[in-house]
Amino acid sequence: MATSKSTPEETRLNEDVDKPSTTAPGDGPADTTDADERATSATPDKAAAAQAGHGTVNAVVPLPKRKTAARKGKDRTETYTATRPDGTEVTVERNIETGESSVQGG
Repeated sequence: MATSKSTPEETRLNEDVDKPSTTAPGDGPADTTDADERATSATPDKAAAAQAGHGTVNAVVPLPKRKTAARKGKDRTETYTATRPDGTEVTVERNIETGESSVQGG
């Protein structure tokens, strides 16, 4: 009797190091669709994976979630002039704390 495997809609990290990771089409083994999830390499159990008939094994696991504390004080920003490829001069403002930037002019 044939069994069907469902294709996952999203890619999430897991702790399994004795079988392949489950990823959505187009994602790699260390990819994740959770923006707060971070990966770190791990020592896979290749023998257990091979014994179970797997040709690959998961070698990344999730790191603990970052603890975010409320920032105090004002955000630091930088403003500078840049030139676009067409020669137009613009002013760029970048928030150093968040990485957000805006372009004015041109």
